[in-house]
Amino acid sequence: MPVLSSASAFSRVTALAAQRPIHSAFAWLHANPKTIMDWQVELVAIPAPTHGEQARAGWLAERFTQIGLSGVEIDTAGNVLGILPAVRRGGPADSTGPVVLLSAHIDTVFPADTPLRPILNGDRLEAPGASDNAAGVAGMLAIAGALLHADALNAGFDLPVPLVFLGNVGEEGEGDLRGVRHIYEHGALAGRIAAHIVLDGPGADAAVTQALGSRRYQVAITGPGGHSFTDAGIPNPIAALASALAALAETPLPDEPRTTLNLGTIRGGISVNSIPESAQANIDLRSTDPDQLLRLEVALHRAVEDAVDHWNEKSKAAGAGLRSRLSFAVSKIGDRPAAQLPDDSPLLSSLRAVDRHLGLRTDLRLGSTDANIPLALGVPALSMGAGGDGGDAHTLREWYSSKDRELALKRVLLLTLAMLEWAADQ
Repeated sequence: MPVLSSASAFSRVTALAAQRPIHSAFAWLHANPKTIMDWQVELVAIPAPTHGEQARAGWLAERFTQIGLSGVEIDTAGNVLGILPAVRRGGPADSTGPVVLLSAHIDTVFPADTPLRPILNGDRLEAPGASDNAAGVAGMLAIAGALLHADALNAGFDLPVPLVFLGNVGEEGEGDLRGVRHIYEHGALAGRIAAHIVLDGPGADAAVTQALGSRRYQVAITGPGGHSFTDAGIPNPIAALASALAALAETPLPDEPRTTLNLGTIRGGISVNSIPESAQANIDLRSTDPDQLLRLEVALHRAVEDAVDHWNEKSKAAGAGLRSRLSFAVSKIGDRPAAQLPDDSPLLSSLRAVDRHLGLRTDLRLGSTDANIPLALGVPALSMGAGGDGGDAHTLREWYSSKDRELALKRVLLLTLAMLEWAADQ
């Protein structure tokens, strides 16, 4: 990948910012804070649990169409796509060359029956999902609106390569990044994405450039079950699972690279006087080092196998027959790859140039976001906030404030345009 010097990146950004069409786009952002917030309020009122984003996808497709994006579609994974072609609005889109992707996930952590009653008081919005990720989706719509409705752009401003807007599904929880994963593995854009900017939540002072890897597993242990008294001696799946989890929890974890192990859920049984037929647990492993994830995966399998063997042998010694033996399965239910944006990446050089132009400073952070997928594939990518402030994410008390959103959206717009020009040179 060609290196983009800091001087070249800054020259490109300042040249872009000096153009009259960009001034017009900035003016649209300044004049339309109510429109942007209205989009955000409408969005958070639509339930969108992971694997249940259909209604919100339909709403976003309508907004993409109303704004004027081309080729608006909902793909087979449920993602919503719209294109700003690499020609004047209304012209044909390039179907073979590079594209730049601007995305925001549309799913939330809240179940479908969660009461969604957004409360807007001045510039403060209170609602589950108000920040994560209604802020990102509203910011993405704002960028599209600024580019398509600014007067100077209507007069004939052309983009050097297509800009694709993506409202993707499956970012949260057990969604396992399935929306973005589909784009890179099965979508029509696979192999064409030159750079990817993810808008996730509020803020204008940070960017996730190091992808935290995670693997998630479900452990299931099964047996014949029975009555707690008359069938005593039959091995108990809950006892075996508890033994396995206790052993796994003692696995040593390094401070560097930072590595974590979490026993997230455990369930099983039907009553206090029944030997259960099954027990299940979900485990979350995270690290910046893929080798550590592999080590913990091996430790998980060993802990489960040893525990099941122990309780089967104990049951055998008590005189239980072969039909009383326990069995187990360990299934991977999530896999987010670890990766990092190189320090000499043109995307990072461009971000620093934009910060310098706008008088901002970005802290580079570690996180698990939609950017994990492109980063692992070597595509320049990062995840950044769409402006404003927020708090109490993933709770019913979640809130968002649009104060200073405009400056952050200018940051996103300039970075996106800089990457479009860089992609055209490749």
